Amino acid sequence: MRRQMRRNYADERESKKMLYIAGGVLLLAIVAFVVTFIIYSNVITEESQQPETSITDLATTNTIASQASSSIGKTVNEVEQSETEQSNVVADANTKNEGTLNENLSNKVAVNTSAQENKQKANTTVNTNTTEKTQTTTTQQKEEKKPDPTFTKPVEGEITKEYAKDNLIYSETLEEWVTHYGIDIKADKTTVVKASAGGTIKSIKNDPRYGITVTIEHDNGYQSVYANLLTAEFVKEGEKVEQGQTIGTVGNTATFEIADDPHLHFEIVKDGEYVDPSLYIK
Repeated sequence: MRRQMRRNYADERESKKMLYIAGGVLLLAIVAFVVTFIIYSNVITEESQQPETSITDLATTNTIASQASSSIGKTVNEVEQSETEQSNVVADANTKNEGTLNENLSNKVAVNTSAQENKQKANTTVNTNTTEKTQTTTTQQKEEKKPDPTFTKPVEGEITKEYAKDNLIYSETLEEWVTHYGIDIKADKTTVVKASAGGTIKSIKNDPRYGITVTIEHDNGYQSVYANLLTAEFVKEGEKVEQGQTIGTVGNTATFEIADDPHLHFEIVKDGEYVDPSLYIK
């Protein structure tokens, strides 16, 4: 009985020993695997960090290898001759490329020069035409510009009322102080009234205030007005008249001057503005 117990105890110890040994071997295997994995990872990392060989380097290597392999079995002179021929080919290619480039540059320069010349010619032509037009216009303006008309007294007589645009004069008819845009020249009824300057009859009308009135249009924006006429049957609208030509007779038809003695009411207008006739009559 005791022997049996001792044997069982010895078997148990042997089993535990075997388990310990197996566990130790397994642990060592795990440690070895881990160390191996770490070392392998470091190697992979170092290889990935190394620069890759470029295509140019590979091409250069292949070229060198090709040249080296093709040089096997050749003499030194043959190798040198081959290298010289290759250098000459490269030099010829470079020369051709330079020639083509220079030719292209020359063509571009020629084209640019031609374009600039054409542009200069066009500018010169435009400037010449502009100058000619300006000269022509200036010449035409000089030719078209006419001197101001010279005015004479349309009827002989005393000036009884002066020009009064900026001050007032007394009106016997209206019995008040008023402006006066012309001059009144005293003359008997039926006295001939003459054109103060040459021009065109612009209008003949019977004005409610001025009575029978004739207006003559002259050069450079001038007009002369003859009012308080008795008749104006000597001319018609649109007719050209000369200085001193008869255009009517003195009357007393102006209602706003009916109380005055017979006279000619005479005005001169420049560009739509009344001016003093006394300053223009010569």
